[in-house]
Formats: sequence, structure tokens, C-alpha cells
Amino acid sequence: MSEQTTFEDLNLNTPIYKALNDLGFVYPTPIQKKVFSTVMSGKDVLGIAQTGTGKTFAYLLPCIRLWKFSKERFPQILILVPTRELVIQVVEEAKKLSTYQNIVIVGAFGGVNIKTHAAEVLDGCDILVATPGRLMDLALNGVLKLKAIKRLVIDEVDEMLNLGFRSQLNTIFDLLPEKRQNLLFSATITYDVEQLIESRFNNPEKIEAAPTGTPLENILQTYYQVPNFYTKINLLANLLSNDKTMTKVLVFVATKQLADDVFAEMNKLFPDQIGVIHSNKALNNRFRNVREFQDGTIRVLIATDIIARGLDVSEVSHVINFDTPDVAESYIHRIGRTGRADKKGISITFTSEKEKEYKDAIEELMNYEIPRKALPKGLDISSDLREDELPTIVMKNIVVKHRKPTDGQGAFHEKKQKNKKINIKITRAEAMKQKYGKPITKGRMGYKAS
Repeated sequence: MSEQTTFEDLNLNTPIYKALNDLGFVYPTPIQKKVFSTVMSGKDVLGIAQTGTGKTFAYLLPCIRLWKFSKERFPQILILVPTRELVIQVVEEAKKLSTYQNIVIVGAFGGVNIKTHAAEVLDGCDILVATPGRLMDLALNGVLKLKAIKRLVIDEVDEMLNLGFRSQLNTIFDLLPEKRQNLLFSATITYDVEQLIESRFNNPEKIEAAPTGTPLENILQTYYQVPNFYTKINLLANLLSNDKTMTKVLVFVATKQLADDVFAEMNKLFPDQIGVIHSNKALNNRFRNVREFQDGTIRVLIATDIIARGLDVSEVSHVINFDTPDVAESYIHRIGRTGRADKKGISITFTSEKEKEYKDAIEELMNYEIPRKALPKGLDISSDLREDELPTIVMKNIVVKHRKPTDGQGAFHEKKQKNKKINIKITRAEAMKQKYGKPITKGRMGYKAS
């Protein structure tokens, strides 16, 4: 946080100042300060910022500042995000900043009846926040016109491409007016992100809040070496039982199935204290779990990486990586859910022997060695293994070489003379002669014996 620059030093208007004062915000974060002046100049922007750095406000502040009233009922600003949860979050943040302005903000995402979103869009909106799939539905059905878009924001570009939205994004680009300002935000610069920028955007100015892989200074990172799933369950239960500072714990897992499995085990030990969210859960269920985690009704929330992209939960005391992520950048994104707003946070990672290479890659990315902690005394080290943990038995493929047959040996040999069949056409008379040893003449007309 900059102590020299306040929001009053930026070229904001009175309604935005009042909204920021209501929220208690005085100082812009580095990414907010850097992005604001560049966007106001009209340039395209590629913002590289980890979670917790204030990047949502970084693009909302200049977009709302540049917004002008129009009689056009179609949106001027389009914000694309990868998940439903992130749509909800961005809409809420935009409404907070536009409290004193007559800006209509609509969020649209899949999983709910499209008629609801269609009605809102038809009523008119200034800012549309949407997932690519639902935006395509609205645009291709003729409900939404994109001709009035002045600014396109794509948040979480790397995750958007990881989820396979590239073809949808290309279709959307073709529907947008060529003359527009583009604001792209990403936690990491991947090959796919570079390809998208090179093919679709005009050399956007790169603004980086912190180098990718830089460990956040206010997060204490440690890891445990844990042999298997059930020992990880025992360790998680041990920590939750004995560490009273674990008041709001976000547990990350790699897959939806693993999320359900961890929830099933932990819910037995801590009933009514555990929640779980992933993309197979009903939307209302996901929102309820996030809300209850936020207000403290539940103590632990188990989540997959994709869903966590849309989470903005304050005062998370601990992030626990139940598995070590196989993508090093995902680790940075996960642990950034704690230690937000200049508060201290704690990150704990469970690493099995199979996951050691993932931990090594994370440490190489950060140029930082994560301290190892000894397992708690008395921890039950389980010998039970899940199916995916069983050792793989590799069967040696033995190639049998067949001997080459030689004369008179092997499976193939010459047939005996009597078994040879030769198709030779002979007359009946010749056949009778061969059978009886003499020609058969009985009954032949005009035959005279000599």
C-alpha cells in the first residue's frame, strides 16, 4: 500500500469518492494506482496481479470514472469472468462503487433460467458482467447487442483459457466493435495468454503488481510430509482439533470427487462445521455454503481451484492445500486467499512422496524453500490406501520367438504322397480302366471282339 498516494490524488469524481469513503478505503493498492492512469489515457492494458491485490477495483474504478450517461439501452462496458461466483462478486463490487451514480449493472451466468437474464438485459444496462457461455446465449438469441461496447474487460484470462473458453472468446470478439478499449487481467502469463494477446490485441501495456511467483510476505508458509489420503484426513482433523486459531479455514483439493471424499470424512468428525463447493453442486447450495463460511456459521470450506477463483472471503485464517497443486502458479493463487488487506495469513500444504516434484516446482517458481514441519506427536499414520494410491504392478511383456521351421520339422512339412490332391480331369472310360484293370465294353453298340 502506498502511503504517499490516496484515492483523492487520483482523477476520480465526487460520487466515486463518496462511495470509497463509505467503504473506508483511503489508499489505492499498487495495481489500482498503476492501472488507473493508464486506462484513463485510453491505452489497452494487460494487468498481472495475484489474488488479494485489489485488481477488481483496479479495472472498475477507471471504467466507472469514464462511464457517461447514454440513452442507449445496451451496455457500454462488458466484463467477462470464468465462473458464476466471480460474476456475483464483480457485480457486488461494481454496485458498491456506483452507489451515488445511476448506473445499471447486470450479471449473467449459466445454471439459471436464461429468461431472467434476458429480461434484465432488455430492460437496459450500462455494465454487463457475464460468463462467456451465457453471454453467447444472449447475443446469439438476439437479446443482447454488443455494438455499444466501449470497454472490454476480461478477468482471470489464464483461467478462462484453461477452462476451454478460447473459441467462445473468439466468437465474442467478432461480435464486438473493433474500436474499443481492452483491459485484460491475469494472475499468470501462460503460453495461451500470450497467443491470445498476439492474435487479438494491439500490444497492450503490461502492468505488473508483483512478479509471478513472488511469495506474499504476510503469509506464513509451511508443509507436512504425509504418506497417504487417510493420514492427511487424520492430520487435518488433528490440526482443527488442537489449533484454536483455525477459525476460518479454506481447504483446497484438486478434484470434485476428492472434495466430496474429504467432506464425507471430515463431516463425521466435525458435524455442522464443514461446507463444500465445486461445479457439480447446485448454485443455491454453493452460495449458501460461501455465505455461511463468510459469516462464521461453518468453520471449514472445502473447495476446488476453479470455484475458488470466484471467492472473495475476508479474514480467512488458514489456507490448507490438502493436495499439492500440480501447477505451481495455482499454489500462489490458493495461498493468496489468506493474508488479505495487510493481515497476516497462514498456509499449510500436505505433500505425499508422489507430490514432491510439484512442491519442488512451486519452490523453484517462488525462489523460496517452504519450511517443513514435523508431524504432530501421536498422529495416526494410516496404512489404508485408496485405489488411486495402490502401487502399480507392471507386467513384463515377454515376446515368444517362434522357431523357423526346417525340413521335416516344425508344424509345417511336406504331405505324404497319398495325401496329395491333384485335380486332373479324366474320362469315365479311363476311370473304369484304372479301377478294373481293363476297359469296360459291355453294352457298347457295334463292338466286335477280335
